[in-house]
Amino acid sequence: MKLYQSIGPNPRVVLMFLEEKGAAIDRAFVDIMTGENRQPAFTALNPFGQLPLLEMDDGGHLSESTAICAYIEEKFPTPPLIGATAEERAVTNMLVRRLDYDVVAPMTTAFRGSEGLPMFQNRLRCLPEAADGLKACARDGLAAFDALLADKTWLAGDRFTLADILLYCLTEFGKMVGQPTPDDLANLKAWSERVAARPSATASLDANKGVA
Repeated sequence: MKLYQSIGPNPRVVLMFLEEKGAAIDRAFVDIMTGENRQPAFTALNPFGQLPLLEMDDGGHLSESTAICAYIEEKFPTPPLIGATAEERAVTNMLVRRLDYDVVAPMTTAFRGSEGLPMFQNRLRCLPEAADGLKACARDGLAAFDALLADKTWLAGDRFTLADILLYCLTEFGKMVGQPTPDDLANLKAWSERVAARPSATASLDANKGVA
């Protein structure tokens, strides 16, 4: 396997997932700031030009961070980060799906239409007219997950999962792009501190910057 990575929250999700697994695979850093991911050498591997990208054992290429994590889970099943049973996997996948709709999509789309507009406006359709509303939608999503955490250590209860990794990487990204976690979401703040204390949080941050 080989992971093509860059800066950004989605590559960090995979990097943190790998750290939690204790799995070391080959990595290549792609510079999205200079548009390296839009050059023919990379789009030949991923026509969508997005990161992260995983070269699988059979030579095929897999994009989308949560799909990559699902593949890694199959290859490195211990410790289980999606689930060891059908029920655990279903709960984790449900949480990830909700996160994608309620936090990930509005937060990242808002960023591309506001703080990130200079970088993205010539690459894809941006929605500056919707940025404020999308930021509000992301805050609503965070509030819903704050309520979910009222009596839980992790999003799935006592299991640390891909859902925790996804939400953590996105909220950390939000801090850097004008979308910090609201101060009144005390459960989410306490949860974030618990995640930040895990070695994988620091290691993935360094790896996300291309630091070996």
